[in-house]
Amino acid sequence: MKPLLLFGQLTLITGLPAAAQQAPTKVKIKTKAAAPSATPAPTDWARTYAATILPDELRQNLTVVASDAFQGREAGQPGQKLAAEFLVKQFAALGLQGPVTGGDSPYLQHFPLTRGTPAPGGYVQVNGQRYEWLNDFFSYGPMPSPFLVPTAAQPVFVGFGVEQGPYSDYAGLDVTGKDVVALMGAPQDERGRQLLKPYGRKADYWESGLRKAALAKAKGARSIFLVTFAPTAAFRQEGQQFGASLSELAFSLPDPGPAIVDTVSESIPPGIGVYLTSQELGLQLAGATMPELLGYVQALGQAAGQSVRPAFRAPSATFYLPQAQEQLTTENVLGFLEGSDKKDEVLVISAHYDHLGVKHDTIYNGADDDGSGTVAVLQLAKAFAQAKKEGHGPRRSILFITMTAEEEGLFGSEYYTAHPVLPLAQTIADLNIDMVGRTDRKHSPKKHFVCIVGSDKLSSDLHRINEAANRDYTHLELDYRFNIPGEPEHIYYRSDHYNFARRKIPVIFYTTGEHADYHKATDDVEKIEFDKLAERAQLVFHTAWELANREQRIVVDSNKP
Repeated sequence: MKPLLLFGQLTLITGLPAAAQQAPTKVKIKTKAAAPSATPAPTDWARTYAATILPDELRQNLTVVASDAFQGREAGQPGQKLAAEFLVKQFAALGLQGPVTGGDSPYLQHFPLTRGTPAPGGYVQVNGQRYEWLNDFFSYGPMPSPFLVPTAAQPVFVGFGVEQGPYSDYAGLDVTGKDVVALMGAPQDERGRQLLKPYGRKADYWESGLRKAALAKAKGARSIFLVTFAPTAAFRQEGQQFGASLSELAFSLPDPGPAIVDTVSESIPPGIGVYLTSQELGLQLAGATMPELLGYVQALGQAAGQSVRPAFRAPSATFYLPQAQEQLTTENVLGFLEGSDKKDEVLVISAHYDHLGVKHDTIYNGADDDGSGTVAVLQLAKAFAQAKKEGHGPRRSILFITMTAEEEGLFGSEYYTAHPVLPLAQTIADLNIDMVGRTDRKHSPKKHFVCIVGSDKLSSDLHRINEAANRDYTHLELDYRFNIPGEPEHIYYRSDHYNFARRKIPVIFYTTGEHADYHKATDDVEKIEFDKLAERAQLVFHTAWELANREQRIVVDSNKP
């Protein structure tokens, strides 16, 4: 712990020396000023309470959270329920309030999940021809099927599936509950020249099929079929290659709340089926021949940056993607610390406590992912609760949330932000902690660092506050490599903070990135560096302290994709 800094003002006091003696004759006596004395400086309470975040206590809690008794904490399974009970007891023991009303526990926010296991026999039938699953189409990844029985549908062709400024492939179309067909790639003319300006700093922004899927979801579509132009043989080879991963369990959130426009996502958006099709099937679903499709693209090039409606029309089709589905219930765990004079404004501090569960009789304990973030949240809650108990509590309220079902698709934060216990309009920021207990492959074991993601994307205040907290207190190396535009691992989109960010709530994601044991059964407690975990949690504390106590709420003054 670094020494307490004192910022008092010195006051000079003058007077006679105690031992001054008078000469026998009348003479002028010079006196010396007394040594100045210092008025005690105010205590730096942030430093005081940050120092209560201790490696030994982090280790003690993580030894429980990442134990075999919790069976890997898979969402909806018995081990996750046991972990939730442990977290409830911890929050209650700290004196935090349970803010959830109308349930069996004020600390638990229950919500439903659907778990699906794919079954063979899926197909699309159009124009009297049947196209088989994995031969002619496959999904972007494991996902619940919206077509559990043969389903007659009227697909809607939406061009490139893009909306930017005055250009909208959805203009005049209602696709609510429908199945859209979109071309991969960005709008271009017959010479291949891009018709839209770069979005932000990304010239290839709309090349992403996932962004098209996110826009289709926001428009209310049930599914999106993305037409590729790979040769049939190459497409089928790719489908067979991905077949194993597509047979994994798939989860969905039956009640995701109101759709929001979110076209910056680079993760599979929950609540919509996302499929790639072969060129042959794609043309059939669009209702076009290749010459007709090229004519449509040529018309786009002549439309001066406006979308056009094609002359062809998608025919009716039948979709069938069978799955065995199971309904589950899982829980976010919430602890609330009420603030003082600014208590109506709320800071969220979050981490996800779920992990991968048990696979092939092997327990995946997830000590770093995200046991480390979970126990950091507990220690932060303890520090702020102690501050309040001793008369130094935060001005703003703080909501500590340990999320569930992050591993299945950020569902815990998706549910909370769609069904907030406290108003999102009064939520000033989310500080999210996910995997902060290890050193990744890019750093020396001697380095004391943390990766900062998203701090500048919505609020310049938040970015400055976090950097100042580190400069004044923790002195870690702040690594921004996951924060750059076009970052290939898409880390910004892969943890619970993102569901706050896409609702325009400023976020910081604290992480140390992936390591050799990421999503493996070897992610165990003995590999956690608890001294570094404590330092990183202290940085979160200092940033949270400033956010909770500053006079003005931080601004939202940026919108970086």
